[in-house]
Amino acid sequence: MGKIVLYLAMSVDGYIADEQGGVGWLVGDGSKPDAPGSYPAFWDTVDAIVMGWTTYHQLVTELSPDSWPYEDRPCYVVTHRQEEDREDIFFWNGELTVLVDKLKAEHAGNVWICGGASVAGQLLRKGLIDKLWLSIIPTVLGKGVGLFPELPQELPLKLVGTEHWNGIVDLIYEKR
Repeated sequence: MGKIVLYLAMSVDGYIADEQGGVGWLVGDGSKPDAPGSYPAFWDTVDAIVMGWTTYHQLVTELSPDSWPYEDRPCYVVTHRQEEDREDIFFWNGELTVLVDKLKAEHAGNVWICGGASVAGQLLRKGLIDKLWLSIIPTVLGKGVGLFPELPQELPLKLVGTEHWNGIVDLIYEKR
């Protein structure tokens, strides 16, 4: 059975995008610009991807308009829109909890919750995130799209790993 992993970058003050939804600030401090970071090793553990429509739309129109960056892995886009599935991209109109339960049962590796705040927030509120892998970007935004929603109860975590590279600190937590 796989694990549901929220792997995201956020500002020091907890934002995953600026007020306009921009992510141009997602860079390190320049101290080790050639460092690969944690993404390549994490990617090797990913069996499936889940993201919301906003994240998907930003990828295909702004961040990677010429090529899909997640080839060879099934990607599920949670949306109310009626879209035609594409190669390895599936548009999910049902309950998010049903989708993640299904993917967790079908895959032995990680099911990556790639974004955004709405998808992550729904899963955090339901206690369905098994691991949080947060890359803390050395920037304070002051305002923007926050990662953490109001939760019905606290979510106790256990620190299972840390990494740092190019001024970015990765904090890796599992649920206690």
